[in-house]
Amino acid sequence: MRPEAFGRGTDKARFVADMFSRIAGRYDLMNGLMTFGMHHGWRRAAARETIAAPEGPALDLATGTGDLALELREVHPHRDIVGADFAEGMLRIARDKVRELDATRRVRLVAADALALPFDDRAFACVTSAFLLRNLADLRQGLEEMKRVTRPGGRVVALEITQSTVPGFAQLFRAYFHHVVPLVGRVIARDGEAYTYLPQSVDRFLTPRELSALMEAVGLKAVTYRRVGLGTVTIHTGVA
Repeated sequence: MRPEAFGRGTDKARFVADMFSRIAGRYDLMNGLMTFGMHHGWRRAAARETIAAPEGPALDLATGTGDLALELREVHPHRDIVGADFAEGMLRIARDKVRELDATRRVRLVAADALALPFDDRAFACVTSAFLLRNLADLRQGLEEMKRVTRPGGRVVALEITQSTVPGFAQLFRAYFHHVVPLVGRVIARDGEAYTYLPQSVDRFLTPRELSALMEAVGLKAVTYRRVGLGTVTIHTGVA
């Protein structure tokens, strides 16, 4: 599949929403298989980056099936959590999961577009996302929205897949990501297109240093990042 097939602007947004709704039923299974179960630990680490945030509710953008929102619930027993996503198929899975865990009093799920959030300025003490930013039709606008709805001193945390730079392992990971993952996606998720898009979207995305610079450009302060998973995943943190 050529990268241009993913579209731009509203075409890309529609492509991404349709794709994630389509794979929602097998999304958790595929995450577990692709990451050998490590994705839960990465989300937990991202949630812990918000511990220093001021009082107030937390927002998890592109919440998907709700895993990061539920990690926030564990890290912050006193906060209300809002999980937002524009893929209705994902939200259906997340609602079932939240009900099964009896978390409906603490975790509220809403349909929302990350580029035009239906929330007031400074509504949240912290805003998180997992594997959202490379899927945005307008990355800068998405970061600006995240900052807009975060209170002064609040935390903005983004977990993203990254091209590894570890010698030897980087080449091995690239081969795995570009050949094995799409094959598993075709067999398990029955959607080769989605899992071909995944590695190609990472190839086209900013480096951690470039993303940090953009976070600073939209007004976030004390921006830092750290790599996990042998450099294949990066946790970015900024202060509003």
